[in-house]
Parts: sequence; structure tokens; C-alpha cells
Amino acid sequence: MNILWFTWKDKANPRAGGAEFMNEELAARLVRDGHRVIFLVGGFPGCVREEEIGGYRIIRLGNRWTVYLEAYRYYRRYMKDWADLIIEEINTIPFLTQFYARNKPRIFIIYQLCREIWFYEMFFPLNLLGYLMEPLYLYAMRKNICITESESTRKDLRRFGFAEDRVHVFPIGIGMEPLEELGGLEKFPEPTLLSLGALRSMKRTVHQVEAFNFAKAESRGLKLIVAGDGSGDYKERVLQAVADSPYRDDIDYLGGVGLDTKYELMRRSHLILVTSVKEGWGLIVTEAASQGTPAIVYNVDGLRDSVINGFSGLICRENSPAEMARLITSALSNREKYEAMRMSAWKLSKEYTLDRSYAEFAAILRRVCRGNPRVSG
Repeated sequence: MNILWFTWKDKANPRAGGAEFMNEELAARLVRDGHRVIFLVGGFPGCVREEEIGGYRIIRLGNRWTVYLEAYRYYRRYMKDWADLIIEEINTIPFLTQFYARNKPRIFIIYQLCREIWFYEMFFPLNLLGYLMEPLYLYAMRKNICITESESTRKDLRRFGFAEDRVHVFPIGIGMEPLEELGGLEKFPEPTLLSLGALRSMKRTVHQVEAFNFAKAESRGLKLIVAGDGSGDYKERVLQAVADSPYRDDIDYLGGVGLDTKYELMRRSHLILVTSVKEGWGLIVTEAASQGTPAIVYNVDGLRDSVINGFSGLICRENSPAEMARLITSALSNREKYEAMRMSAWKLSKEYTLDRSYAEFAAILRRVCRGNPRVSG
């Protein structure tokens, strides 16, 4: 089967994240099973416009904003007779393939809806326009088949008119191997919190610094590591929050880090903090769990899916730095409960393999295409 996959970025893009990693792991396995996969994605400065990776092709068109029009033109000119199945991933803005590829079987992938993220990541009036437009295009898509990675996003889609049998959930997989055992795992000598990820407004990294400040008053030996890079005003806000902290000497800002350092930080830290406005799943939570580190997270879509409260991590009752600080103090003050939570998180992470993700993803594709060859409804 020839599969044409629309998405605005691939994992080589500087703004790539967990979704792009997941997409290309799935594509490599589709190719392994005899399918042909081509991605149409947006370009970025210095990118190679076309290349083959892992057996699948990536064609980069235009840029972040023009890729939607360029992908339409490219499809009409070169791909309309090639594709047997269209996969359209919607990440902020749809490609609207349902209007120009109506004769093709089609499946949507939506890892998460934007909703309030618009007000964190976009300027006025585009943020308001995006927020108002999202329910409209979702309603127009409601008869299509959609695949997502969490029950939270499934519920979101149901609210916007998708029928129960039109939304399928498959589990995400992590690229790192869980530790073989936790016994003898060496943590940092002082209790250490980890803030890991891009310094973007919707990640609310400043909240993590503020939570550390509150918790530090109760736990004098506490340390914070901030690992992640960004650009623009929000990165400056994070750096200013670090500089203004009364406990500045106990905060280590590392900037962007490589994979080896990322894994080491996950293994050696005691807790990872995640304060996003919204996530599709919370891949970083599962990754950290695989390395023996439980998470304290805000109670938002995606993060509440990736943590079982009180079992594999802790979920804030109120999404505030003060509440997160309370949970930090609670988690670190009871060694027996902490170790039990760490063990549970580690065991649970073993279920989230890439092979399991692909098996369930491929089963959905087969079921959908067999049950309705037009898919688009």
C-alpha cells in the first residue's frame, strides 16, 4: 500500500518533539512490512528538501506557514494517483485533505487538540482566531476516522462531534530501553528535581522554578536542574526566574542537552516536574519512569493519562507552583512511599514499547481500511 502522510514537521525539524519521533518509528515499521510511505512536511532553514530515511521518503515543502498550500500543490501535481491511503496529522492547523483528496481512503492523527495552547504559543489576534476556528474544522471532520494516543484527546474529540466508533486510541512507545533493574541505581547525593524540555510558554517552565523555590524552604538540601533550550521572550523569562531565585546557587541551568546527558539526568534525578498547559500523552513522563524517576505533573490532558496518581507519580489537585511544591515535599519526605512509587512507574513504563505501539496502530489501519475503504465517511 502507498501511504502519503501529511504533517507540518519531521523529526529533523528544530521544533520536533515526541509526535515526530512516533510518526517516523511507525513509518519505518510500515516500510518493513512492505508498505511505501512518503511524508509531506514543512521545510526549515538549512534543510535537505528531499531524502530517504529508514526506507520512507521525506519531502520538505515551503516552511512552517506555507507548507499547507505547497502540500496541496504537490499532491495535485505528483501524488494524487500514487497514494492508496492518506494519513493527515493535525497539529495546530489542518491540511484540509478532505476537500481535495475526497476519492482517497483517509485517516486523521490528532495527538492533542490545541485549545488554550493557542493563547500561550501564538500572538493576538491569530491566537483568538485559532481558538475559534479549531471547533469549526473539527466539526467538519467529525465523520472521518481519527487515531489518537490518549483517552483525554478521545474525550476532546467526542465533545466536538466525533462518534465513539470514529476515534481509536493506540499506546505511545518510548525509544529508550527501561533499566534492567532499579537495585543499585545511583541518584544524586542531594534530592534533585529535574525540569527537562523546550523552554516554551505552553510548557510553563517558570512554574517549575517557582515550585522549587517553595519546596526549598521545606527541604534545605533540595536542588533543581533545568535542561532545555528555547528562544525568544519565554526563554528570557525562565532565565530571569532562575537568576531571581533566592536559591540561585542550588539551580543548575544546562541549556539543551544530548541524549546521553538526558538519560543520565533522568536516571539520577529524584523527581521530574511537568507543568504543560496540555499534552497528547506526556512522553517525557514515561521516559523518566523507564529510568527509575517518577513525575509530579499538572492535572491536564495527556499528563493525567501518563501518571496513575499516587501509584506511578503524583498529579496536582490545583495547577499551581505552591501545590506542586507541597507534593514535592510529600514525595521526598517518605522514603518507603517514594521507592514504591518509583518501582511502580518503572514497571508500568515497560508496557510502552514501540513494537506494541506499531502493532496496535497497524491493527487500526487494517480494521479501518477493511471496514470502510473510503474511510472519509
